[in-house]
Parts: sequence; structure tokens; C-alpha cells
Amino acid sequence: MASLAKYVRLALGAWALALMITASEPSTAQQVNPTASAVKEQQLLQELDRIQGRVSIPDQRSGVLEQPAGREWREFRNVTLRWVGGIAILGMLVTLVAFYLTRGMVRLQDGRSGRTIVRFGAFERFVHWMTATCFIILAISGLNITFGRPLLLPLIGHEAFSEWSQWAKYAHNYLSFPFTVGVVLIFLMWLGGNIPNKADVEWIKRGGGIVGHDHPPAYRFNAGQKAVYWIVVIGGGAVAITGYELMFPFYLSGIEGMQIAQVVHSIVAVLFVAVMLAHIYIGTIGMQGAFEAMGSGTVDVNWAKEHHSLWLEDEEARAAANDGRSKPAATAAE
Repeated sequence: MASLAKYVRLALGAWALALMITASEPSTAQQVNPTASAVKEQQLLQELDRIQGRVSIPDQRSGVLEQPAGREWREFRNVTLRWVGGIAILGMLVTLVAFYLTRGMVRLQDGRSGRTIVRFGAFERFVHWMTATCFIILAISGLNITFGRPLLLPLIGHEAFSEWSQWAKYAHNYLSFPFTVGVVLIFLMWLGGNIPNKADVEWIKRGGGIVGHDHPPAYRFNAGQKAVYWIVVIGGGAVAITGYELMFPFYLSGIEGMQIAQVVHSIVAVLFVAVMLAHIYIGTIGMQGAFEAMGSGTVDVNWAKEHHSLWLEDEEARAAANDGRSKPAATAAE
């Protein structure tokens, strides 16, 4: 009986050993499989110089701490972007100063007429100034991210720079929402008047009244203003979309996609700032009477005749067609 039990235990042991060998065969075959080996090698190459850890939130993509494209992005952010932004913004400032010193303010050739005409309504001016105010704060707070550390930090110290940067970040994030609303409203309000036409071609050929002393005819918006309009709509839309992708990370893409979004956001933003500097110059010290259009909403009739003669003709024709039942196109200045 003892001998039988011995043989049974031996048989059971042999059977268990056979099961263990059989269960281990697939993994052994997988280790020596050339295709599986190649896949593992490719995966290892993709993970080269990549550091990824565990995170407690559901999206595991946020666990990537370092990856190869990050070094290229860091080089762009710390070197390339500063060169692009510096050349664009400083170059525009130098150009505007040189232009003002040589050309001076574009003045009304016939002086003021003493009569004004409504150019922009209250709602249009509200949307413009809301968007413009948000843009200025967004530009300053955004430029602080790129140029604050090398330029501002040595001047005010670490503690003040940290406090300023924190509030600048809050302003940049929250004011992006009214800025986006403003861009959408600008697109809807002025789309009809900003479609290119033949008058724009002639306006460009004749220098737009900025170069020389010629005043080509234009409708409500000339070719230069139409260019600014589309830059605001397209550029503002681009910085808004990419900015929200950065503000809400990992909702639309992983870290690689956000790096691309940051490159687009920053390049468009610095070019946007450069163009708006020219726009601000023309609307203030660059052209006599231009600021009044967005200040009081009215412009002098002689200003409208010199810079937007076709628009003035349309307004006067509309007023005449109304047979005086509405307000006249032009009224005496107070």
C-alpha cells in the first residue's frame, strides 16, 4: 500500500511538472520570436529619453515628465521665440518712430470743417474698447512669460517678480474670455464692410494716403483697415483656440500636441502685438482726427472726405433718400 501511494505521488508530481512546462512555453516562444523582439525594440526606441510616472488623475498622459520633443520645445521657447518676438516688436517700434520723424502726423489738408458725421455707434465702440483693453493686458502678461525672467526679474527682484507673474497669469487666463467674445462680435459686426473690392486695389497702389499726400477713395473701411480686421479675426481666433488648449491641458491632446499649440500661440501672439502697435500708431498720433472715430464716435466731414470719400457719399445719399425724416448725415460740431 505504501508503495502504491509512492507511485501515485510520483505520477502527480510528474503531471504537475508537465503542466508548468506547458504553461511556460508561450512566454518562452514569445521571447525568441523575431517579430515580437522587433516590436519590443521599437517600443524601447520610442521610450528613449522619456520619463513617465504614475499620476492619481484618470488621464495618464499627464504623467509624462520628459520626452525627446520637449528639448526642442524648450529651445524654441528660450531662444527662438525671444528672437522672433524681439525682432518683430522692436522692429515695428523702430519703424514707427522713424516714420513719425520723417513723415509726421498725417494732417487734414483742408482743416476742420466744423461739421461731424457719425462713424461708429455706442455698441461698436464698446466692443472695440473691451477687446482692445483685454488685448493690451493679455499682451503685457503674455510677453512677461517670454521676456519677464531675463528683463524684469533683475530689475524688481525675485519676490516682486513672483507676485507680479502670478497676478499676470490670472489676468491672462480670465481676460481671455471677454477677448474671445470681442473677437467674435467684431467678426459679426464688421464682416460686411471688410470684404475686399476694387477700391482696395487702387488704395494700395496709391499708398493709402500714408505714403505721400494722396488720398485714394475708400468705403467705410479701407484696405489697411480690412487687413487689420482679418488679422484680428484670424489671429485672435488662433490665439484663443490654442490658448484654451493650454489652459485646459490634456482635454484635446497629449503633451506633444500642447507643445505644438504653444508654438502656434506664441508666434501668432508676438506678430499680433507688432501689427497692433502699427494700428495704435495710426489711430492716435499717426493721423489727425482718427482717434475721434472710436473716441466720440463721430469724425469731421473733411476727415471723412479725405480718407473715406466713398463711404461719405453713401451716407449723404442715404440721408437724402430719407427726405430729412431721420438725422442728417452731417451735423455741426459742438
